[in-house]
Amino acid sequence: MSEATEITFADASAHARRRMRQAPAISEAELLGRVRAVAPFVAEHARQAEQARKPVDAVMDALEDTGLYHWFVPKAYGGYEFSLDGFMEIGLILGEACVSTAWVTTFCMEHNWLLALYGKEAQDDLFGAQPYIIAPGALSPNGHAVPVAGGYKLSGRWQWGTGVMHADWVMLGAVTQNEDGKPMLVMALAPRDEVQVLDTWNTAGMLGTGSNDIVATDVFVPAHRAQNLAWFADGTSPGSKLHDSPIYAMPMLPVLGLTAAAPLVGGARQAVALFEERLKERFVYGTGTKQGERAAAHIRVGELNDRVENLAATLKATAAEVTAWGERREACPVPERARLRTRIAGIGEEARRIAQDVVAAGGASAQFLDNPLQRILRDLQTASCHTVFDRELVAEQYGRLRLGLEPNAPI
Repeated sequence: MSEATEITFADASAHARRRMRQAPAISEAELLGRVRAVAPFVAEHARQAEQARKPVDAVMDALEDTGLYHWFVPKAYGGYEFSLDGFMEIGLILGEACVSTAWVTTFCMEHNWLLALYGKEAQDDLFGAQPYIIAPGALSPNGHAVPVAGGYKLSGRWQWGTGVMHADWVMLGAVTQNEDGKPMLVMALAPRDEVQVLDTWNTAGMLGTGSNDIVATDVFVPAHRAQNLAWFADGTSPGSKLHDSPIYAMPMLPVLGLTAAAPLVGGARQAVALFEERLKERFVYGTGTKQGERAAAHIRVGELNDRVENLAATLKATAAEVTAWGERREACPVPERARLRTRIAGIGEEARRIAQDVVAAGGASAQFLDNPLQRILRDLQTASCHTVFDRELVAEQYGRLRLGLEPNAPI
């Protein structure tokens, strides 16, 4: 990788101090209402986030003030344990406002769910000290965790640090050895001020996420804060046995996939809405006819709305299936996880295609960088490259399993 400048943070402790507060008594519906009320403010600053290459501080403060980061925190630590379905609604609402900001927000919300899958000592360590965390989660095994007395020394460099610009912790995938000397992938938790953040986020889309690289050099991680990721795969994690709520018994990768998919569907929905508004004003070149008066435009609007609302329904239906596995409190089998992940990858693909079709029909002005349609398209094209949307990979695993073969990639 090329050299990059380290990013310095003026007052990292301010983030931790701001989070030292308990969740207000509020229902899931009330919290969703708060998020809807903030969404116009998020949309107003979407262009600024892209230009700054990071989420806007005032927007992140406003979202934090809604209480949404308490969503997946266990009740034992003062959190809400709200539903996966409502979480999908947050992704849709914020995705309509700004795909990049929504992506950061849903990922950081979900990483509190991931922390709730750890053992009790890790949860006591973090949730016992603060009501929730804001942390990037880099699952790729780009680091090494060398066993030492009481834990590990963690070193490595990770890309795609979504959330790192407003984080107080980082969650980093690293390879180590289990008791039998075999390779084991762990997710290690470390304070953000113990790692470096490099200014590397120069991308075609999702610029507003500020997903810069993270570097760790011999960072000590206590053993309880580095847990085997294989424990989380099927819904039978240590945390699933600590808390009564079925949300902690859901399989990990389908939840991660839904977390990524919801903002994309919201972005596609907003693209269709903007297209409708544009049709009312845009004249067809060389005529005195508005584009919205033509039958072809009527057909296109009808088809696009049908596609995007079917996509939202598929998102919600998939979340219901994932929730049902948590309610069963059974290990979600590998073929079922592969099926769910294949469908989720298709959701990401279709969201991108909808945005592409909208921009293609939007005329030359949709190519200007300050046009919201162009930003949505760039964001969806970039976000849909996330590994959870690699449909060929996950469909291959599903097909192998259907034919009685073992998967050759993590499911």
